[in-house]
Amino acid sequence: MKLVPYSIIVAIVLFASISASAQFKQNSVDPKETTMKFNTLMQLITYYYVEDVDEPKLTEEAIMAVLKELDPHSVYVSKKDVEKTNEPLVGNFDGVGIQFQLYKDTILVVSPVPGGPSEKLGILSGDKIIKINNEDAFGKKINNQFVLDHLRGPRGSKVDVSIYRKGRKELIDYTITRDKIPLNSIDASYMLTDNIGYIKLSRFAASSTDEFVDAAIALKKAGMKNLVFDLRGNSGGYLNVAVDLADQFLPTGKMVVYTKGIRSPKQDYVATANGTFETGKLVVLIDEGSASASEIVSGAVQDWDRGLILGRRSFGKGLVQRPYLLPDSSMVRITTARYYTPSGRCIQKPYADGEEDYRDEVLNRYKHGEMVHADSIKFPDSLRYFTQNKRVVYGGGGVMPDYFIPQDTSFLSRYYEDIFRKGLLNEFTVQYIETKRKDLLLSFPDITSYKKGFGNDKQLLDEFVAFAETKEVPRKEKDLEVSGAQIQTALKALIARNIFNLNAYFEVIGSTDDDLTKAIEVIKNDSMFRKLSLGK
Repeated sequence: MKLVPYSIIVAIVLFASISASAQFKQNSVDPKETTMKFNTLMQLITYYYVEDVDEPKLTEEAIMAVLKELDPHSVYVSKKDVEKTNEPLVGNFDGVGIQFQLYKDTILVVSPVPGGPSEKLGILSGDKIIKINNEDAFGKKINNQFVLDHLRGPRGSKVDVSIYRKGRKELIDYTITRDKIPLNSIDASYMLTDNIGYIKLSRFAASSTDEFVDAAIALKKAGMKNLVFDLRGNSGGYLNVAVDLADQFLPTGKMVVYTKGIRSPKQDYVATANGTFETGKLVVLIDEGSASASEIVSGAVQDWDRGLILGRRSFGKGLVQRPYLLPDSSMVRITTARYYTPSGRCIQKPYADGEEDYRDEVLNRYKHGEMVHADSIKFPDSLRYFTQNKRVVYGGGGVMPDYFIPQDTSFLSRYYEDIFRKGLLNEFTVQYIETKRKDLLLSFPDITSYKKGFGNDKQLLDEFVAFAETKEVPRKEKDLEVSGAQIQTALKALIARNIFNLNAYFEVIGSTDDDLTKAIEVIKNDSMFRKLSLGK
């Protein structure tokens, strides 16, 4: 009599129920060559192998090896990582509500989350957490995981912290009741000119549509007639959220995207009457880090000629994954379909040469000069499609922008690389703000006055260069001629983030953003915008 472990029985039953509910077509493969074969192997190892083995670990590694043979995006997520993996997309977590960074082995509060439990108690930007539940919270043991383990916890639970605040001799004790903390997916939203708005989305999370609508309404009240929607570096998220966001730009009835697979019938996703920005000039910024949901939105906008896509070729992920829980509450995300833009493009780049080649594809773009020269990109004629205005677009490897913007490397120098490698910009910023926060806020109470009045001369840069010399990065005049302006802007932006918020950071750093400058130019130039839209 064969002994079948209970966990395997559960897995088989679960798989059978999933198969039935999904109406998979009947599999003609003999189970003796698949599931029974694997189960028998595990039993043989369990009962006859010469040493004890870690069966759960073996099973996990077998699952990962199987998924690796499928495609680069079918993955296994362990039980302990399921919640952590979903967190950025779910849009919230339970905790104390602070943005922090580690500074000299100390937990520094960059800013409390607005409306969160820490802000309500009066915890301030610049505070340092010295003790957590009477345990020292400084020294070599402090890392990001330590902070997460000690400050996050179930909603309603309490945590005691002792805080050092500059100007106070004694530590300040707080008891914080943890609560639900929102994770915003919009990094920045502000007016670029008197009628051009800007929204930067970092991921397609559960809350993204509501965040976008709120931001768009606020910008319209501020005078927005045209919009730059920044999806650079946005690696994607929920498919339904991508559809909802594309719906904000497209009129009722327009196809946003459709999906289909061998075991997944064709499913159409169509725009509704819910759009908040269906008229007005639209520019979508993308780059090699824009993937998946970002490509759904940019592909739909491009195919319907609703707006213009500026930047560099997107990543090229056109596969749809569905999550399935396994018996031990771990999870697999399995590719079930491909998605197609309205013109019929599948923009998934090839992966037949293996995972390593697939992962190195973006790096190879650098090597081949694609980040600088648009004409180095070659698409086969067999992948040619047409937009509504009969402009030629291509599938099979990302969304190619309507207007190519080369990557700006003009400011790079050895000095610039050294200060970034050593993390000196952040270190200097924290030290600078520690003594000047109050004076800065008195002199510049808002981001508008700050942008106009702070850091526009060389004093800030000179202070930083002197600081870098104490960290064994000597002054290099030729390098500073190349990189100085960029370093100065980066410092000004980091200080703005610390004394205001993340939105302020992007407002400042945008002043040296070539892609953003070009987007504004294209929107302002009616003939240029029309010419690009018509592909002439």
